[in-house]
Amino acid sequence: MATHRTFIATYIMASGRNGTLYAGSTSNLESRVWKHRTRAFPGFTDAYDCTHLVWFEQRALMLEAIRRERRIKKWLRDWKLALIEKDNSDWRDLAADWFSDPNRTPPPGAD
Repeated sequence: MATHRTFIATYIMASGRNGTLYAGSTSNLESRVWKHRTRAFPGFTDAYDCTHLVWFEQRALMLEAIRRERRIKKWLRDWKLALIEKDNSDWRDLAADWFSDPNRTPPPGAD
């Protein structure tokens, strides 16, 4: 069953305010954030503790999301920080309340 967070998106995860950044794209943002938080991806985001969703934008097509991700990955760090701070100056974890129930099952596609 689709939720309001099950959509194609380009996103940025961070280890904290002004911390390590990771840009990605997905067809299911809720599931992808869950995977980052539970460290289901061994590698960069796991090693650098990128578990906070600090920016995302919805896209109509997966190809658009991938293109945007690749562009962002080539940007200077200052540009990425400006993108985040434009809409999230407090560096809130935008998914903080998505998984607040510890008894909640993983989102669809998270397995």
